[in-house]
Amino acid sequence: MLRGLYYGSYQHPRTLVWFSGVIIYILMMGTAFLGYVLPWGQMSYWAATVITNFVTVVPFIGKDLVYWIWGGFSINNATLNRFYSLHFILPFVILILVIYHIYVLHKMGSSNPLGIRATKLNKIPFYPYFIVKDLLGVLIVLVPFCFILFFFPDLLGHSDNYIKANPLVTPPHIVPEWYFLPFYGILRSISDKTFGIIIMFVSLVCFFAFPYLDKSENLLKFDSKDRRNFWFFIFNFIFLGFLGSQAPVFPVIELGLICTHFHLFYVFLDLASRNLTLNLKYSYEYK
Repeated sequence: MLRGLYYGSYQHPRTLVWFSGVIIYILMMGTAFLGYVLPWGQMSYWAATVITNFVTVVPFIGKDLVYWIWGGFSINNATLNRFYSLHFILPFVILILVIYHIYVLHKMGSSNPLGIRATKLNKIPFYPYFIVKDLLGVLIVLVPFCFILFFFPDLLGHSDNYIKANPLVTPPHIVPEWYFLPFYGILRSISDKTFGIIIMFVSLVCFFAFPYLDKSENLLKFDSKDRRNFWFFIFNFIFLGFLGSQAPVFPVIELGLICTHFHLFYVFLDLASRNLTLNLKYSYEYK
């Protein structure tokens, strides 16, 4: 996804490739969250409490909806059974989307760093070029993954999750898993619950807006200002994750609010300014 953002691979004709990839990303986060609840430790229980309570911001039916998700008036055995079933089913949904994602990618073709639109005459065959490149990427990811898995399995977890879930004892610092930390940092930096949840979901689904907000030429993406803003966006996202893992004290909340503004600024203002630059350029050339 980062490579797609850098090279503008979300633009036409690869919009469906980008959309299916973002949906896979969101479903993987959901599947991982459901699996995180299953050990039924303290962090699992309270993470489920926090996440499911997001539904309460839905007007009129929010409270009834969260009771329906719980299967009762609190998180209980019925909730765990539902989460287990969803955790089993969602990987098959993701598999179908992955097959569709690869199909659309092969149909439309991959993008390239130069921004040249591929034709039947200048396309590169998938084998051996992309096979070797993708295998190298898999190995680069697997090496640190296996290192953490075999030698430091608790590195990204929380020790409180070894304590059996107890609804009467609230942990002093509720920390979600690392893949939720940037969005948790956004949620926690906004004092109003409803507004914070809305902004958090907007910051997640805004990835769908990239093909519509950025219609600039690929050459514009290699402008020094755009590259600088891209790397600021990546650093800001990682820093939001760090803030999400810290205790909610000064200046963590204030920094989170600043980073949240920049996250949304990049998506809705910087990309739109590229589009404006392109329109002005075409308007000037037309005149």
